[in-house]
This record gives sequence, structure tokens and C-alpha cells, in this order.
Amino acid sequence: MRVLSLVTNGHSRFYRQQCDGLRERGHEVDTLAVPGRSKESGRSMWTYAKYYPRVLAASAGDYDLVHANYGLSAPPAVVQPSLPTVLSLWGSDLMGTYGWLSRYCARFAEEVIVMSPEMAALLDRPTHVIPHGIDLDLFRPLPQSFARREVGWREDRYQVLFPYRPFRPVKNFDRAERVVESARERVDRPIELQVADGVEHSRMPVLMNAADAILLTSNREGSPNTVKEAMACNVPVIATDVGDLSERLEPIAHSTVSDDDDALAAALAATLRTGERSDGREAIAEIGLSRQLDRLEAVFERAVGSS
Repeated sequence: MRVLSLVTNGHSRFYRQQCDGLRERGHEVDTLAVPGRSKESGRSMWTYAKYYPRVLAASAGDYDLVHANYGLSAPPAVVQPSLPTVLSLWGSDLMGTYGWLSRYCARFAEEVIVMSPEMAALLDRPTHVIPHGIDLDLFRPLPQSFARREVGWREDRYQVLFPYRPFRPVKNFDRAERVVESARERVDRPIELQVADGVEHSRMPVLMNAADAILLTSNREGSPNTVKEAMACNVPVIATDVGDLSERLEPIAHSTVSDDDDALAAALAATLRTGERSDGREAIAEIGLSRQLDRLEAVFERAVGSS
């Protein structure tokens, strides 16, 4: 199948992983990205205005379908008259500032993919819930002592990982600091709060395995890959109740979801005191990268068959 793939951030690791996986299966995937490195760099409306004619011209080529990734790439995808459209929404594009645009464009796509049931409930149409796949060969349990030596973290302290850059407002690092400060009063050892700032994706499994727990305090999420990657490493996760995390983490040992800061701090302290790992890897096996690609191919075939 030949796919014209539209995206706002072509450097996103899970987007590249998806495209590479499809190509390995024999599909041709041509990426047409909005100019600029990422949505955080701040793009003007003029940038998008220039992007749309490029999409319309490309869609006249020899493709089977258009796959629009992230809501801001959806308008030219659903307007072009030549090809069926699959729209993949990632989370903030549906639940954030431009959610209205994603909801409107979703009406006109042949098929729509979302990351969680919570996202599906925001759309008045059938959707496919297909979270981003996890590379289970890369994200796997490692000995904590080995991982700590690799990253240089102290063995005599509890290590909690905030798995994002701290300056992203939606990730709410300030709340993470408050939760950790409260947890410090409940344990017998110092807690160090580490951040994943500028860390290569290939290095993240080492950071996760070096941590006693992952702390996620986001204001909103769809189905965050970071949590699933931590689960694949059997690292406990303490998180706010966003996206699909309540459903995903509820059965996982030493992991907690709550919207109450005191409950988050108590759960974090309890998890640290046990010193035990989670059993998340078994639960996450169903959303390995191979399974995601299987389901994505089925959606593509459905879209082409309905056109």
C-alpha cells in the first residue's frame, strides 16, 4: 500500500517508529511534515496556509490513502478530493486548544484512530482505539544496580523519575515536586526527583530501570507511551487520572492513579518503602509494536475498501 503520511512533528519517535515498521512490512510511506521541528516551536497560521496546497498537490499522486497524524494536519487531508483519509489523534490535539478543529475534521475522515476510550468518547462517530505500540525489545527489565551505575544515581536514596522535560506546562512538574516533597515526610530515606531532560529515547529504559518509581502528574494525556514503557520495564507508576491510565494501571502492583495530591504522595511513599517492582510487563504485551501495526494495516484496508 502507498501511504501519504501527514504530520505536524515528523521527528516524534513513535511516529518514526510507526513509519519504519510499516516500511519493513513492504508499504511505501511518504512523509509530508509541516515546516518547523515541532509544534512547540510555534508555527504561524501562514505556515499552515502554505502547507495545505502542498498536501493537495501531493494527494494527486499515486497513493492509496492519506494518513493524517495529529489534528492540525487533518484539514488538508479531509479537504483533498482524491484519496480516502485515516485520521490519527494523539491526545492534546483532541483535548487541548484545537480540539474543536479535530472534532470537526473527524466527521469527514473515512476512519479515525484514537489512543484511549476517553478520547473516543469525545467524538460523535465510530473510532478505533489503537495506542502507540511499545518496542518490547528495547523496554525491558534491567537490574536496578546496573542501571544506577550507568546513570550515576546514588544507591542510598530513593530515586523517582519524572519522565519528561520539566518546562512543559501540560506535564505539571510543579505538582510532581509538591507530591515528592510530601512523600519525603513519610519515608526513612531521602528522595531524589530526577527528570528526563534531553535524554535520547534509546537511553530511557536505563533511566526507568534505575528509578524506584515513575511519577506522572500531567494535566491531560491520551494514552502516554511513557507509562506503557515503564510498565514494560516492570517499574511502578504513580500518576494523575488522565487518559486511559486508570484502566491501564488499576490492576498493576505498586502502581496508583489519583487526582488527589495527598493520595499520590501516600502511594508514592508506600511504593518506595516496599522496594518491589511492578508486574506491568505482562499486561502491556498486547500493545507491542507488532500488534499496533497489525491493527493499523487493518484500518488502512478498511478505509481503502470503503472509498
